[in-house]
Amino acid sequence: MCDGAGARPPGVAAGHGVRGWSVKSASWGAVAWLLRDGEVLASLEVADGRRARSRGLLGRDGCEGAMLLQPARSVHTVGMRFPIDVAFCDDQLRVLRMVTMRRHRISRLVWRSRAVIEAEAGAFARWDLHPGDQLEVKG
Repeated sequence: MCDGAGARPPGVAAGHGVRGWSVKSASWGAVAWLLRDGEVLASLEVADGRRARSRGLLGRDGCEGAMLLQPARSVHTVGMRFPIDVAFCDDQLRVLRMVTMRRHRISRLVWRSRAVIEAEAGAFARWDLHPGDQLEVKG
């Protein structure tokens, strides 16, 4: 789980989004699991509210899992304390493009992207994640 993230606050219910993987979370991130071919890659914090997406991983010292931003076509690391891996995904969570972003950068716009997975730099290599991989969110 990402540093500073907690479980879903009381009274925040699960919602439905693309393929049923969205979790409505106000400004808190709901906790789920990121999977590929049934294998758990990481704990996942879902940020699908405007406030949660705009904050993302800002203000954190690190991230042991990953964060899902939806909808998203670009990200930035302005004000971030650490570099991140970024996977741009389509509406079915198929990885379209991956980049590692240093601090204080702005990504290119990825037009077909509908969601973004962020993790601490080096995580995607450990997970052996590649463009074309089909991801799934459970929880």
